Amino acid sequence: MTSRTPPPPKTRYLSSGPNAPRRPEGWTMTDSVVQHAGLPHAVFLHRMAGGVEPSAVEPRLGRAAFVALRLVDLLGAEHATLHPDAFHYQYVATVRCCRDLPPSLTETSHLVGLVRGTGDAFQQRSPGLVFPALFAYAHYLEDEMRLEEAVDVLDTLLEVGGAKLPPADAVGARLRRARVYRKLNEFDAADLAYAEGGAMAATMGDTHSELLSRIGRAVVMTGRGNLSRAEALLRDVLGDAPPGDRDVQARANQALAVVLSSAGQPAEAIPYEWRAFQLFDDGLSRMRTLSDLAVMLLMVGEAEGAERALREILRNSASRDVTDNALIELMHCASYRRDRVGFERWREQCDARRETMPPNILVDYILKAGIGRARFGQLDRAERLLADALRIADEAGLHEFTFRIERIKSGLRGSCQSTNEGPAEAAKPVILSEPVREVSTALAHLAGVP
Repeated sequence: MTSRTPPPPKTRYLSSGPNAPRRPEGWTMTDSVVQHAGLPHAVFLHRMAGGVEPSAVEPRLGRAAFVALRLVDLLGAEHATLHPDAFHYQYVATVRCCRDLPPSLTETSHLVGLVRGTGDAFQQRSPGLVFPALFAYAHYLEDEMRLEEAVDVLDTLLEVGGAKLPPADAVGARLRRARVYRKLNEFDAADLAYAEGGAMAATMGDTHSELLSRIGRAVVMTGRGNLSRAEALLRDVLGDAPPGDRDVQARANQALAVVLSSAGQPAEAIPYEWRAFQLFDDGLSRMRTLSDLAVMLLMVGEAEGAERALREILRNSASRDVTDNALIELMHCASYRRDRVGFERWREQCDARRETMPPNILVDYILKAGIGRARFGQLDRAERLLADALRIADEAGLHEFTFRIERIKSGLRGSCQSTNEGPAEAAKPVILSEPVREVSTALAHLAGVP
């Protein structure tokens, strides 16, 4: 079995960064966080930091998750000789901790299921009984954009599973961990995890997972700004994808559309994005695709179609990151149309969510808020926002954002006249290509417009 991907230093999980919540003056971590910062699963204790009362929901959930995962650790090979009484003592304490959580919360259900599964796994000497609960909890945390916590749970799954982890689960856990690393902009760790998962899948003859790993590595290259190499990889995947594998075809089309759009070819990208939307079967993936499609439509001047796609996302109650992106793009559409009231309304909704945004989404929000200020003639405020966005992008290694922000900043008071990125006058009607018009018409039908 391939060795585990070395994770980035865990100390960063408890440090403040560009996406860390704002702290009140005089803020210090709680003693428990400082004391346990070197322990496994200490990332969950971050919820106990700051001025939040220990009796509040988030600290209680963080504490329960910490002790639940410490219980899961007892299923590892190094605890094979653990006396049942020792396990039972910790199990009862963990059950008591989870019993005090609000029963209506989704995370409570995950933690209760995780503890129950751990108890069954220990009693039957079968760690595999807890794997589904770990996968489910990691997926939930990822959807909630608690990405460092999701990595911790996936690491626990691989550690406890070890050689007993079924090959398909071992591949799936690595690919999912790679995806979470990618969202954290930990590109080296993501690429290595994708490579591990792909190599294991190829050894098993799992063509689907091997192709997914290749798509993931291409997306990492896109994040690093190597667009030509990413495009070549994705076109190879589309050529190798079996006709019946709709999921791989959808993901490759979507990733290729993002590459083309990032390379300044949004009109060429839009048909690929729409094809991905048609191929995806699950609702969340379809909403992510609509989010990307809206960005591309606005780039070619089709603001009406973009807003239809974004409102469809909000109607479908998508995950946190997709909803964040939709709100940001609706703000951007409003400034594009020079709708000052609409811009402020969407900006306020975005600002209320900024503390939970990962760096890439946070940079995108601040950048587009700055573009909006420039479009309304508030150049000083725009410059400050663009400077903030550039700083965060640099710190997070978001090179593509860095190049874009620097280009916009250089032309903010002079030559920058792009209708999509600068303070130009409201865009004049544009002539859309036939493929783009077809996609716009299809979106109107999707929204129920006659």
